[in-house]
Amino acid sequence: RAGIWKPRTRPNSFEGSGSPALKWLKKASKETGLPITCEVANVKHVYEALRMGVDILWLGARTTVNPFAVQEIANALVDVDIPVMVKNPINPDLALWIGAFERLNGAGITKLAAIHRGFSSHSQTRYRNIPLWEIPIELMRRIPEMPVICDPSHICGRRDLLQEVSQKAMDLNFDGIMLESHINPAKALSD
Repeated sequence: RAGIWKPRTRPNSFEGSGSPALKWLKKASKETGLPITCEVANVKHVYEALRMGVDILWLGARTTVNPFAVQEIANALVDVDIPVMVKNPINPDLALWIGAFERLNGAGITKLAAIHRGFSSHSQTRYRNIPLWEIPIELMRRIPEMPVICDPSHICGRRDLLQEVSQKAMDLNFDGIMLESHINPAKALSD
């Protein structure tokens, strides 16, 4: 799992290594035998990822919040039944999250999964993104066949909370965990 293209709020922040990093992902896949996934935020990303043989795509929270962007990505994926994971939108809007799944499913994508990464808030909390567990729980109730994965890295924003949030997700019967990792976390360029 890699953020090849990293959408950032402000310019001059690390925005990923871009297209050249797709080759690094392929090399990692070949060396480990593991499938690879990366975030796509526009049609160009989709085509480049597909051309390089990325196994799974995901839409980030900043993309999920924009129905036009989701529809463009869905249109680019017509006749390509690749697994797609969709992070919850930045704000707690279950209908918007479900709408992204409907758009992708309407394009013929049948292997969909949800990623719960928490929600932005102006309030000071111990988390970077507040979990609002009731929202992914309601998604599980409404679409019980949809795998739901928790992204504790984005919820926590701090390493010391990862175990607690991961355990909470497992206690709530989430289907998996997506964790950020780095060979030297203190020197990572982002997250």
